Amino acid sequence: MSESRIVRDPVCGMPLELDKVRFKAEFGGKVYYFCSEYCKRRFFERPKIAYFSMEIGIKSEIPTYSGGLGVLAGDTIRSSADLRIPMIAVTLVSRKGYLKQRIMEDGEQLEYPDEWDPSEYIICLPQMVEVPIEGRRVKVRAWLYEYQSVTGGVVPILFLDTDVDGNSPEDRCITDYLYGGDERYRLKQEIVLGIGGVRMLEALNIKVAKYHMNEGHSSLLTLELLRKNGMNQDEVKNLCIFTTHTPVEAAFDKFPYKLIQEVLGEDFLPLETLKKYGGQEWLNMTLLALNLSKYTNGVTKAHMEYSRKLFPGHHIMAITNGVHSYTWTSPFFRKLFDKYIPGWANEPELLVRVGVIPDDELWEAHMKAKKHLLEFVHERVEVTMDSEILTIGFARRATAYKRATLIFSDLNRLREVNRTGKIQMIFAGKAHPKDIPGKMIIKDIYKYAKMLKDEIRIVYLENYSMDMAAKLTSGVDVWLNTPLPPLEASGTSGMKAAHNGVLNFSVLDGWWVEGCIEGVTGWAIGPHPDEIVSGDERRRRELRDLYNKLEYLIIPTFYERRDKWIDMMSNAIGKVAYYFNSHRMMQRYATEAYLL
Repeated sequence: MSESRIVRDPVCGMPLELDKVRFKAEFGGKVYYFCSEYCKRRFFERPKIAYFSMEIGIKSEIPTYSGGLGVLAGDTIRSSADLRIPMIAVTLVSRKGYLKQRIMEDGEQLEYPDEWDPSEYIICLPQMVEVPIEGRRVKVRAWLYEYQSVTGGVVPILFLDTDVDGNSPEDRCITDYLYGGDERYRLKQEIVLGIGGVRMLEALNIKVAKYHMNEGHSSLLTLELLRKNGMNQDEVKNLCIFTTHTPVEAAFDKFPYKLIQEVLGEDFLPLETLKKYGGQEWLNMTLLALNLSKYTNGVTKAHMEYSRKLFPGHHIMAITNGVHSYTWTSPFFRKLFDKYIPGWANEPELLVRVGVIPDDELWEAHMKAKKHLLEFVHERVEVTMDSEILTIGFARRATAYKRATLIFSDLNRLREVNRTGKIQMIFAGKAHPKDIPGKMIIKDIYKYAKMLKDEIRIVYLENYSMDMAAKLTSGVDVWLNTPLPPLEASGTSGMKAAHNGVLNFSVLDGWWVEGCIEGVTGWAIGPHPDEIVSGDERRRRELRDLYNKLEYLIIPTFYERRDKWIDMMSNAIGKVAYYFNSHRMMQRYATEAYLL
């Protein structure tokens, strides 16, 4: 068989010789090939998991994501395709993206629309549905992107769009901005996503086995399903799965019922029905999803516990998040894993065998990734960083609870640390346009960078994206994470770092509670979540760990005990990456939720 002539059956994964294939069919403008009439029929007829997410990060050129939630959704889709899980994803087209960030010399963030043209990347489908908004029948169409794995599996993604002829100018803008506008604008978006998404799947004749809501933004779909199923609560619950990502009640989407009736209309469902499932005072989108889903889960074990306290009486499980191993492993480590651990990309658990890789080759791959990152930094900000210096990375959404400036709390102490062994730091991250404290964090980092410019090289890269994240998580030596517990439900950037042998140095919150083996896979900052301590005591212990571990453990190990450092890199891959991946995550969803 000539490799260039081989295609794979998207249902069973069977390799087929293209010029000998008897069974084929077109879907969404693409031709698929099958080994049998049975697989061809199954491709169209088997019920699918409908995965709803307000944001999906499938590639940097399609800026329909703002951070971890959307990137996780992208990894969910990639692993589902690899594992040939029958899934179809539903999101919004977000034509003007989240935001394009520009940072001025003083650190002030300016925002611009991150516009993209769907027609350059995806196919417009002819089907049209309508949703009720403020008494109008707003038209919704869908754009189709098909993510296909090398295993043959394919996951279609529907990008819902209200920029349609016949809609009013106001309605045509509903799907413009991700997380833009006011409360009314957000509610309109969630009507399009939840109600419009269910109706679009029906218009496309997609048979749905389960509706999986990735966070509460899409939970209005439960109301549409109630209407379709004769108000039978049990029927709807058996169809729905809900994953919550938020550990604090204040962050849940809530809408006043007066607004609900104005925008959705009083005739959609009786007010008493809305209050029965969504709460008495507000329509709480998380509570609505919890009340109408058979399977609900948090995204780490710690997050499950917090969620159970917030919603007593609800049976909330835990499926710890993961990342798509192949996507987030640098080309240098891919090549290394291919050589010593064949099959790792579709069986990431094989990374537990990382011990077979010679230390010198592991270090060489890391240094290639590091130099690749530092060249990128030089291109972006014209700052030359030294590949021999311990490099610390911190890149995530710029918001107060992430505490990006914690490391600058005591500049004299930081200077002492730097005298023990040189460090350099790379920051990145966008602040929401309305998040004033988040914007101030960026300005503060610029201020500290100027104050320390003669001692510690510090850069802030603007316009953080998935492509930049891949370079950062693979190219630094230490991945720093300092959220205020318990606000980090999971976090996934540290998992990406571990896939590249980068060591985590993090507060014990989210996934790191499960992933940290002190001094083996990385280092912890501050007390364990089980310890009851005051806020002041927590901060004191965090700062003590942050500076002391840098000075007495991390820096000496990096500069003086390279063999120990490489051993820890190996542990990060073999004890963290082998487990914290989205293949394991999706296998859990399949067995515990999708096959119920």
